[in-house]
Amino acid sequence: MLLSTVASSVVGCFITRSSRVRGIPDPSFFTTSTKMALEQFTFGPYKIDSREVFYSTHLSYALVNLRPVVPVHVLVCPRREVKRFVDLTTDETSDLWITAQKVGSRLETYHKASSLTLTIQDGPQAGQTVPHVHIHIIPRKGGDFRENDEIYDALDEKEKELKQKLDLDKDRKDRSLDEMAQEAEEYRKLFL
Repeated sequence: MLLSTVASSVVGCFITRSSRVRGIPDPSFFTTSTKMALEQFTFGPYKIDSREVFYSTHLSYALVNLRPVVPVHVLVCPRREVKRFVDLTTDETSDLWITAQKVGSRLETYHKASSLTLTIQDGPQAGQTVPHVHIHIIPRKGGDFRENDEIYDALDEKEKELKQKLDLDKDRKDRSLDEMAQEAEEYRKLFL
């Protein structure tokens, strides 16, 4: 509440009707961005920089992918660290899929895709490498893979590579934080 009041007061001092015409975002953008910037996000044992997160609810969040299979491959996760899909509460399950639907729809439209692949790898034998439920959302276009089902092979390969890279004793070295933050900032604007 205090953050919202402070952000509204500060933003209200600088945003006027005429400044919105010049392309300055609505004050609610700053409040949402400020709240998200102050939140803590984890993905299994890993801390996620809030600049990688572009959408959140009280139970779920969406983030850009460290190692995407194709550009625009993002993840939706429950806020609570839950290893297996069956261990989600009913509210978490509902919110996770509603968030995935909203994120997928906006990204499909924004990137002029024609379809979506939504997938969960639930458990190690299913290819899950980070022990935290997550939905892969991949906007698809004709010809992005020679054979449609090759996307699943690509996901498996990226997950194996990611498992080798995401050693707790090593830094994440794939896409830079700046690159991911820039992508997340672009997507955040889709939810204003």
